[in-house]
Amino acid sequence: MKGLIAMWENFGEQLYDNIIRDNRYLLYLDGLKNTMVLTLGAAVLGIVLGSLVAICKVYARTNKALKPLDALCDAYLTVIRGTPVMVQVMIFGFIIFSSSGFDVMVYVAMLAFGINSGAYVAEIVRAGIQAVNVGQAEAGRSLGLTNNMTMRYIILPQAIKNILPALANEAITLLKETAIVGYIAVGDITYKATLIRSRTYSPVPILLIALIYLLIVMLMTWGMRKLERRLQKSDRSA
Repeated sequence: MKGLIAMWENFGEQLYDNIIRDNRYLLYLDGLKNTMVLTLGAAVLGIVLGSLVAICKVYARTNKALKPLDALCDAYLTVIRGTPVMVQVMIFGFIIFSSSGFDVMVYVAMLAFGINSGAYVAEIVRAGIQAVNVGQAEAGRSLGLTNNMTMRYIILPQAIKNILPALANEAITLLKETAIVGYIAVGDITYKATLIRSRTYSPVPILLIALIYLLIVMLMTWGMRKLERRLQKSDRSA
């Protein structure tokens, strides 16, 4: 409480010291860039990996040849969902890629977060596929489509519309989870703000990044709602 009172007493000076002095705003911008690159890369990897795992598990229900691969997917989901993401990031940074330089740690973190996100995306996609009426697949096969074509042209397009809100929530969660990458010396925006705070002893950097995260999440939510409305409008006009 005393820190907040002191901050408001000389707020202008606090802003100058924590943003303008010594071009510290460049640290925020560099950290924001790393955060967005990390989030985007991990999200793409998570969606690709999660979709492959989900499709594999769906096919494994009717194809016994895929049972070993299905068991491998189950093991992946159990391990990733059963351990904290911070522990996974540290395993990647300090054990698997311990000999890597600091300049590649952002990609190590991207891999760790992508693999973690893939486990949750897999369940989202699988639930979306199973939510599609089974009659849709039967209709595709009656038209002479193969299982792969039915999945690609009939099932997945309908499933995507159902899972968009859940995927958006996963992306938002992923964005906020990246705040822990400072543990493996990745210079995200939280790490940069902590670095500035260690020099100024001011709460301004922490409050500033909280505002930045909030604005990004609000922007992502707005974009997803706009996309949902567009998809709903296309469904009504079809």
